[in-house]
Amino acid sequence: MFHIRRALIVGIDDYLQAPLRGCVNDALAITEALTRNHDGSPNFACRTLAAPPDRITKANLKEKIEELFSHPADVALLYFSGHGIVSNLGGYLVTPDARKHDEGVAMQDVLTLAINSRIYEIVIILDCCDSGAFGSIPMLNSINAHAFLREGISVLTASRSGQPSIESGGNGVFTALICDALKGGAADIVGNVTVASVYAFVDQLLGAWDQRPLFKSFVSKLSPLRTCRPDVELPVLRMLPLYFPECDYEYALDPSFEIDKTTSLPRNAQNEAIFRHFQAYRNARLLVPVGEKHLYYAAMHSRSCKLTSLGRFYWELVKDGRI
Repeated sequence: MFHIRRALIVGIDDYLQAPLRGCVNDALAITEALTRNHDGSPNFACRTLAAPPDRITKANLKEKIEELFSHPADVALLYFSGHGIVSNLGGYLVTPDARKHDEGVAMQDVLTLAINSRIYEIVIILDCCDSGAFGSIPMLNSINAHAFLREGISVLTASRSGQPSIESGGNGVFTALICDALKGGAADIVGNVTVASVYAFVDQLLGAWDQRPLFKSFVSKLSPLRTCRPDVELPVLRMLPLYFPECDYEYALDPSFEIDKTTSLPRNAQNEAIFRHFQAYRNARLLVPVGEKHLYYAAMHSRSCKLTSLGRFYWELVKDGRI
């Protein structure tokens, strides 16, 4: 089934006052990470605005954001890297034509466009100073007085309101971590990266004294932002219930599963193939040997192996036909 996944990616360096150096690089890096999955299959259809060479103004940025959220899609993603600012009237995504009392696109306007969009799943990622102001209580309108997001919207910001967003080595620190997450750092066993797992990855790598990312979400289901190489190939993962008829079953091993080259035992190709699957499960933390530290010795000493808590979780998913 064909799914429409659309992303608007914006990076602005050329501010007349306080120019930046890493935002265009950030936009290009995010575009590269999102355009295709690990296996080369198409992912998001990305429209990238990078200034320079693109001329980005308050008017055309707001127009492009409105267009992103207006047309039908399964998932729409907005990424912005540039200056952000908070005033008494709220937060703004600053554009190069900013002036006093007209700083750029109001974060409240972006939120309103997202709330009113018919696209069910929307992801907004902001790498700018004061980005944590997005979706905060002062920005609520009278129609949406009890919640700052409608169902289906997730917001990931580089910092809290009042905090800077740091550049280092020609890229934003926050965006560099996001790209690492998208390329596999935040992938689950089957290779899926969601906005929640991206946040968890970034949160752990930014220390207590660093800028603190914020994650605001009101969703009942998360679609992957990207798929990476799985830790266990799906056909092998789907064999879990064949090897373990019950989730607490212990699979008995013996030396025929792992041949000790110092002995003259005959080879058992079938058992060796099973053992390779078990090694993949072990490497993915789905399986542990019983009574031994290593799976090899569990086989050589005729011990057994069993599923971990994580292994039982994926066993349930396979058993229920959800993988």
